[in-house]
Amino acid sequence: MTTAATVAEKPADKPAEEPAERRFALPSAYTILFVLIVLAAAATWVIPAGSYELDENGQPIPGTYSQVEPNPQRIVVDSLMAPINGLYGITGEDGSVSIWNSGELFGAIDVALFILVIGGFLGVTMRTGAIQTGIARVVGRLKGRESWMIPILMAVFALGGTTYGMAEESLAFYTLIIAVMVAAGYDRLVGASILLLGCGVGTLASTINPFATGIASGFAGTSISDGIVGRVVLLIVGTGLAIAFVMRYARRVKADPARSLVTEAAGGDAGSAEPQMELKDAPLSGNQKTVLVLFFLAFATMIYGVIPWEDLGIGIPTLFWWFPEMTASFLLFAILIGIVGRMGEGGFTTTFVDGAKDLLGVALIIGIARGITVIMNNGLITDTVLNWAEQAVSTLGGAAFVNLMYALFLPLSFLIPSSSGLATVAMPIMAPLASFANVPSELVVTAYQAANGLVNLVTPTSAVVMGGLAIAKVGYGTWLKFVWPLLILLALLTVVVLTVGVLR
Repeated sequence: MTTAATVAEKPADKPAEEPAERRFALPSAYTILFVLIVLAAAATWVIPAGSYELDENGQPIPGTYSQVEPNPQRIVVDSLMAPINGLYGITGEDGSVSIWNSGELFGAIDVALFILVIGGFLGVTMRTGAIQTGIARVVGRLKGRESWMIPILMAVFALGGTTYGMAEESLAFYTLIIAVMVAAGYDRLVGASILLLGCGVGTLASTINPFATGIASGFAGTSISDGIVGRVVLLIVGTGLAIAFVMRYARRVKADPARSLVTEAAGGDAGSAEPQMELKDAPLSGNQKTVLVLFFLAFATMIYGVIPWEDLGIGIPTLFWWFPEMTASFLLFAILIGIVGRMGEGGFTTTFVDGAKDLLGVALIIGIARGITVIMNNGLITDTVLNWAEQAVSTLGGAAFVNLMYALFLPLSFLIPSSSGLATVAMPIMAPLASFANVPSELVVTAYQAANGLVNLVTPTSAVVMGGLAIAKVGYGTWLKFVWPLLILLALLTVVVLTVGVLR
């Protein structure tokens, strides 16, 4: 499907704009995380050192904490070394490689390399045009039945969010979706909501998303398949709520365009001043269909590889995959997609490297975030912080504990909007607390990703939120006014899922 949009040219005699007023802007996630490393190093001079006895799985045994000889960290040197040591998994002053809350070797380098390969895999897939053409094909087939486009497209984007955290990729579809929605008698806010809420709710309820569920599960010492039932419920019900919410507003706008929240900003009715788009039929080629099959097969293979089938009593061999095997699997599927897409050796390698480059920042964030754990472990204050938390949660029941975790992750998600960075920072601390409250670690993972996903639907530091709203010409205040009732519903849904997960 090809598209064309008419854009008004800037008048030549338009006066020069006044310099924009300087506004306060939050520092980047990199800066925030490095400041936290320095603060953690300073804390090792103040917080008493301590240690728990560990069980055979490397987990702290409640009630065994005792103070030990302090080992304060150097503010400058150790802070600079922490991200590097975090990538390698070096957590001992003697250069030993380990992680205290897991019985397995687990450095952040495994995760960082996995992220880069995933970036290359997505880059190669997007280069074939299969995903873009597939979605455009859905839009074209439903012309004249535009009301059905809302649930179908939101379900498609939610699938992208729950499997691989679809976010920035959605920006490419705004012009197409918004133009179609406006032509159908809706407004720009409906088009923006299909994308922002479709992808966002899918990411909030990540089931096998390697950037959220995978990384958090790894640092929590649990499998990506643990807790998947609750997350599937969160995905289905949450997506259903979002679809109903958007369709309710869409019907209201179509019945009375004056009730549109963006009518005033448009300077007329909801359809005025909108780009018009010519939609032409462009069916998926045979190669693109094969690419889509391989794309989804890559994630199905990951699911098969990580689920402990034998432990579940299912007569299927367990492969015991983790990050090295998953990385190799996505590399294989990237190569297969490149072959099917007839990219050639040069085109494939360039595209793969460009895709990996797009996620290089995520890989760096993981290393920096892991540095906080390195400083705290080497300074022997991690167990002390855990002991304080143990005392605080010792009187809480399981339901109260897991919902407190959810509440704590909300402000943390605003401070560190990167799902990978937040998982790397928080999971080594939060997950062991679950054992003190007799709560499965996978529920802490669910609490983390649901809170992070909820905040990332509205946080002004998100390039996806602000970029998408800018393309749609929807004000940030208008978006908040529109979406806040749904945020409350999604938060309540999460509380119910977490509570049932503890009580069942």
